[in-house]
Amino acid sequence: MTFKAQIATRALGMAVALSGLAAMPQSAGAQQALSADEAKSIAEEAAIYGLPMVMNYSVMYQFAIDKNSSQYKAPFNQIKNEAHLASPKDTAIVTPNSDTIYSFIWMDLRAEPLVVCVPEIEKSRYFSVQLINLYTYNFDYIGSRTTGNGAGCYAIAGPHWSGDTPYGIEKVLRSSTEFGFTIYRTQVFGPSDLEKAKGVQAGYTVSTLSEHTKTTAPTTAPAVDWMKFDTDSAKKDPLSYLAFILKFAPATGDAEPEQPLRDKFARIGLEAGKPYPSTGLPDDVKAAIAEGLKAGAQKVEAKKANVGQVVNGWQISQGLFGDRAMLKDDYLTRAAAALVGLYGNDSAEAFYPLTRKDANGKDLDGSKSNYTLTFPAGKLPPVNAFWSVTMYDGKTQLLIENSIDRYLVNSPMLPDLHKNDDGSLTLYIQKEEPTDSQAKVNWLPAPDGPIYMVMRLYWPAKAALDGDWQPPGVSPAN
Repeated sequence: MTFKAQIATRALGMAVALSGLAAMPQSAGAQQALSADEAKSIAEEAAIYGLPMVMNYSVMYQFAIDKNSSQYKAPFNQIKNEAHLASPKDTAIVTPNSDTIYSFIWMDLRAEPLVVCVPEIEKSRYFSVQLINLYTYNFDYIGSRTTGNGAGCYAIAGPHWSGDTPYGIEKVLRSSTEFGFTIYRTQVFGPSDLEKAKGVQAGYTVSTLSEHTKTTAPTTAPAVDWMKFDTDSAKKDPLSYLAFILKFAPATGDAEPEQPLRDKFARIGLEAGKPYPSTGLPDDVKAAIAEGLKAGAQKVEAKKANVGQVVNGWQISQGLFGDRAMLKDDYLTRAAAALVGLYGNDSAEAFYPLTRKDANGKDLDGSKSNYTLTFPAGKLPPVNAFWSVTMYDGKTQLLIENSIDRYLVNSPMLPDLHKNDDGSLTLYIQKEEPTDSQAKVNWLPAPDGPIYMVMRLYWPAKAALDGDWQPPGVSPAN
């Protein structure tokens, strides 16, 4: 998932983007009642509010709109199965998981609902279908945890559709935005299982509701004059992107409480579907808006560094990802979550301890030290599905090249890993391949520099969510 221009879905890139501002025309006075301090405050709110939405749009543009993008997947309302596990070549989404193979649908829900159908899947294989709207809220799920592994068809409806649940549809799932993103994760037990996992993917289908029910299709939604996304434009004019995106995110339904915020944004010329700025702005207000954007980006970075609590060097937070009701319109947390890892799952679906520190609080750095991570006997991560520990480059939060093409260690690998005499399991974290035979089998290759590690617990057990189980710390090797 490589960006030719390294488009700023990467966390730091998008944070920087929000500190920029395009040149704006002067005005004769439509905003005379707006002080510079007020403009700065509103712009700061807009920066925090808009960061994940602009990140999301950049993925949408590359995956479904720009056919020349190296990341292009498929047109809207068509499924794209990625029949490979993530590798260092995949850079569109930070902290990609390499436990599952992905399928994607970018959904256009303006004309009618979309119907996604899943096949019967063996009970031992975890899968999930994550439904995300333009706000980056996870508005619903299909999969092992929520609907089980049986076959079924589900309708996904946009904000303007009304109707009863059609015959043959298990449930209607509601998006509050006119476009949305669907991410399928299908567990792969190991390289030898990849073909079977592809067979599961082949059973996923998508159609419009009229195609599914064999009825007359409604009037086609009008074509969209898409706003081109590139890094330079995002740096110069982030609020123009936000204004464009809001056109497809009406303040209705569960988003109705946003209307006062939209009214506030309009005071700095930010209005849904209108060119930004929609009104002229005096020079002092323009300068204040630029300051506000920078302040908002800084707040998000600070929040990202301090989410949750630190346990044995691992940063643990619940409630970073979810639907609007769960996040309670906490836009700062929503933005920080996007920088931590865009499209993260709800805690009930996947629990994510992450770290850049060893057990002593010192920065992990593969160029300076080797490390170990030991799970005591009987203390492996408690899950209903499976767990993994994935290694990333600390600078980019992307997977790293290594001599054995191993980017993680996970529970399906347990039969092939060596356990210590006391039943504990030690992972050896270092840039060079170990010479010791046991360490070589349990090697998790590290970068030649800063380290970022993410532990994933899919369908975590109660002990993980309640804090009864805690991840062990990463220790410098003797």
